[in-house]
Amino acid sequence: MTTNQIIKNIDGIIEKDSSENLKHYLHVSTSNNTRKAYQSDIRHFMHWGGLLPATSDVIIRYLHAFADTLNPRTLSRRLVAIKNWHQYQGFFDPTQHPVVKKTMTGIFNVHGKPKNKARAISLDDLNKIATGLLHEDTLVSVRNCALLLIGFYGAFRRSELVRICLEHLTFSDEGLQIMIPRSKTDQEGEGALCAIPYNNTALCPVVILEKWLQIAHLQSGYVFRSIHRDQLTDQGLNAQSVSIILKELARKNKLEQVDLLSSHSLRRGFATIASKRGVPFVSIMRHGRWRHEGTVMGYIEEGRLFEDNALLKIYESIKD
Repeated sequence: MTTNQIIKNIDGIIEKDSSENLKHYLHVSTSNNTRKAYQSDIRHFMHWGGLLPATSDVIIRYLHAFADTLNPRTLSRRLVAIKNWHQYQGFFDPTQHPVVKKTMTGIFNVHGKPKNKARAISLDDLNKIATGLLHEDTLVSVRNCALLLIGFYGAFRRSELVRICLEHLTFSDEGLQIMIPRSKTDQEGEGALCAIPYNNTALCPVVILEKWLQIAHLQSGYVFRSIHRDQLTDQGLNAQSVSIILKELARKNKLEQVDLLSSHSLRRGFATIASKRGVPFVSIMRHGRWRHEGTVMGYIEEGRLFEDNALLKIYESIKD
């Protein structure tokens, strides 16, 4: 089987089956981002010299070859891609061999390193950026202001944020409801609602979004669109552009630790600030549409390392 054939069939599309519907459903059972990652992982394995189907001995040699140079999490993900290829093609899975698993454990023990995490943006930093954008009062600046404020107060993932369409918005006297038809944790398309009330500040996210819709004269389609030579296009922003916009504005406003900021900083920032303001844990999870408590607890605990620090009580007992 050639490399192109292997990559083509990575999602388990069975060549001998002529049903287009079956091929379609098998294809969409995996998200596009996951599919691209798996394809990249399979290519890397084959460029190294691996053949498919593979044996456990070859898998172990592959792990040894890159143990010193690749992040263990990257190697672990590549094992998942190889595993999925074998399972979907009907072959024995060589990644389940005990020696493969022990080798991977050893690589993590020796070469494991902390995961790079986006820094939660503070409300002061967000407001500083947003205030500057409103003062500029251009097509780009108002769009970016609405983008970041809605991203933060809606606790949106970047993929959700850039896919918001005018048809998903419902305004009322209380504020704004945004329908999220599909997301990273909702691949089945059950949908979810995000409610953002009005507030009485100059940086109300709902008011800023209304301003953007008014000056952009949008009638349908994507809310946050690319702008080319001061002209609004029909194309929605791509997901990566959210991080680029945030970092550029952070540098412009001379914020600290700009390299640690990303689109995820908005979502993490919401969870951190909400916890500090006393918002119940259940409400934070519901608003951010989180399904795993551990994820949210990690955000909250990191944001309160000094507030809930065990040393504070000890310091209070220390006398001069």
